Amino acid sequence: MKNNFTKQLLVKYLYHETTNAETLKVEEAMSDDWELQELFENLERSSRTLPKVTFSPKSTTIQNILGYSREKPAIEPYV
Repeated sequence: MKNNFTKQLLVKYLYHETTNAETLKVEEAMSDDWELQELFENLERSSRTLPKVTFSPKSTTIQNILGYSREKPAIEPYV
């Protein structure tokens, strides 16, 4: 039986963003389909070659956001 799993679903699975039901379906499909397993392994290898980058905003940016949030109501009234 051929499963129609998208690369997007495999990427979600790779980053542990699938639901429990999706996880079970992907794992079951990979146990039966060596081509799907191979595709997943290629995605996994590719993700390991990506640079590990951490972003953090400047403290002035955080202060500007916090200041703005203190000045404005959480929800604008509908006019």
